[in-house]
Amino acid sequence: MAQKKAYPVYENLFTWPSDEPQLIAGRCRTCGTYYFPRSYVMHHPECKNREATEDVLLSREGKLDSYTVQCFPPPPPFKNPDPFVPYGIGWVSVPEGLSILGIITGCKPEEIKMHMDVKLVVEKVWEDSEGNDVVTWKWKKI
Repeated sequence: MAQKKAYPVYENLFTWPSDEPQLIAGRCRTCGTYYFPRSYVMHHPECKNREATEDVLLSREGKLDSYTVQCFPPPPPFKNPDPFVPYGIGWVSVPEGLSILGIITGCKPEEIKMHMDVKLVVEKVWEDSEGNDVVTWKWKKI
């Protein structure tokens, strides 16, 4: 029997494997703007030097700015557990000045509070057809 593996839903969005994962962002060396994901397309519109970018790792902790509760299964390509269980999704501000959207984990939807402290974790989001875990970043209540 093959050993179960885990792999990211998309490559190069966060450090993996890692016990202390971090999101991989971009930063302009000219204007100092941070952006996530690190694509230059997201770059500050007034900065003309699109080549002066570097990869940076974002802080692992932030504050929940806004959230909603996902009460129905999202459409494909997202793969939902059966039975579906509602979960929180929130915008989290990190010290670098970005707000990053992610699933909220580590608490029930009714326990989510505005401005609560959260930290970045990597957890299973679904299983692939071979039984391997597909993982993504989530925000966990501290």
